[in-house]
Amino acid sequence: MQDQSPLWELEGITKTFPGVRANDGISIRLHAGEIHALLGENGCGKSTLIKILSGVHQPDAGTIRRRGDVVQLTSPIQARGEGVATVFQEFSLAPTLTVAENIFLGRYPRRGPLVDWPRMKREAAEVLGSLDIAIAPDRIVGTLSVAEQQLVEIAKAISIDATLLILDEPSTALGEQEIVALHQLLRRMKDRGVSILYISHRLDEVVSLVDSATILKDGKVVSTANGTNLDVDEIVSKMVGEDIDEHYPKQKNATNTVLFSARNLSTDNGVRDVSFDVHAGEVYGLGGVIGSGRTEIARAIFGVDPLTSGKVSIDGKTLRIRNPQDAIRAGLALVPENRKFDGLFFNFNGGPNMTAAALDKIRGQFLLKKRTEADVAQDYIDQLEISPAAARKFVSLLSGGNQQKIVIARWLFADSRVLILDEPTQGIDIGAKIAVYNLINALTARGYAVILISSDHNELIAMSDRIGIIREGSLVETMPAARVTHTHLVQSSAQELTHDAA
Repeated sequence: MQDQSPLWELEGITKTFPGVRANDGISIRLHAGEIHALLGENGCGKSTLIKILSGVHQPDAGTIRRRGDVVQLTSPIQARGEGVATVFQEFSLAPTLTVAENIFLGRYPRRGPLVDWPRMKREAAEVLGSLDIAIAPDRIVGTLSVAEQQLVEIAKAISIDATLLILDEPSTALGEQEIVALHQLLRRMKDRGVSILYISHRLDEVVSLVDSATILKDGKVVSTANGTNLDVDEIVSKMVGEDIDEHYPKQKNATNTVLFSARNLSTDNGVRDVSFDVHAGEVYGLGGVIGSGRTEIARAIFGVDPLTSGKVSIDGKTLRIRNPQDAIRAGLALVPENRKFDGLFFNFNGGPNMTAAALDKIRGQFLLKKRTEADVAQDYIDQLEISPAAARKFVSLLSGGNQQKIVIARWLFADSRVLILDEPTQGIDIGAKIAVYNLINALTARGYAVILISSDHNELIAMSDRIGIIREGSLVETMPAARVTHTHLVQSSAQELTHDAA
């Protein structure tokens, strides 16, 4: 039975930055052997609170207690010493070092003045084994999958005897099977008495996993509930401050006119004889587990990876796609999975990011027309309901949802007609997700064709008209989205190639 006294307790935590009160009197009780969700839209104060618990920031007011005793978390090192381990959304692993070296980074066991390598490897194996993580301690971290790196981060946290484990969006880059494995690991840690603070925008996942939840809005606690009272609709209502009747506001805009065709696409990067059509106004989903080849198909269509065979066409006209420049000129667009590294220029504001794919439209005789660029930016800010700050702020300072809209605005400005959206709502909150869904509806209503790649099965099924199942770089089946289930997505993508592509 769970101890009624909290292992960790936050009382009246307040933190103010210039012009904004990020945390306003937040109080939360975290028990041993409990998974507690921290929920809220971007900007609600979650990041500030976990940085306070991690020793990155210090509160202006309020108290933090561990087992009833007041603690001062004045630095990340001190927080780790008190048993706080944080796994941030962006990993802190050194890719060129081994798993063992990463687990004990900064505190290698020593034998006299020398590092005790056999002991470090042995103790790393013990930590991994205690968590049932089947990764060899001498593996180089850079060779691991994202899911495996996530597990190494957790093993690193547990190796310091953490009593509080904070996980910030741990499932963002994971597929359904990897999420199941992660949840099994967290439940084992819960059984060992660890207190887990879990931050995620995937609300269905949260409801199935956690024991209790705290919802923040505008820096304040607006609701706290235990597992028996957790409901997705209620959570959304509390987060956004209003009722939302439809999480996936899908509109049926598909026509009978084929706009885009792929025929017998193959690449050296794993795409194998892929053929499918997408109609004007249609959302065609690509389903499958992570690593199945969905992103590789997107890269092949967009000219990032050269075709070894096959062709693509728009309006029946075969295109010669040798590189992304050819794809852009032909009317193809790619909103990449990793907008930070592949989709945005973080040292520019919204204007240059929106016009980057079609600079000829704003080029003068010698220089770019900055006034025209500013007008274009303002037009898309108004159309897509992007934060007005995008006109003047670096995009690195904007929320994930606004960043995603800016990437989509770029392709609208470039007159793209076929948009490939690779994980378009990854890492953004429920309000921003709904804005992206409404934007997809607006695009298809105008006759655009959308190819949607998503590891969120609810999203993929709800927002697609048809779904193609991908396995090992091949299209094994295409069927109406209404007939697709979660089980079908996982099982079909794991079966032998027994179906013909439709």
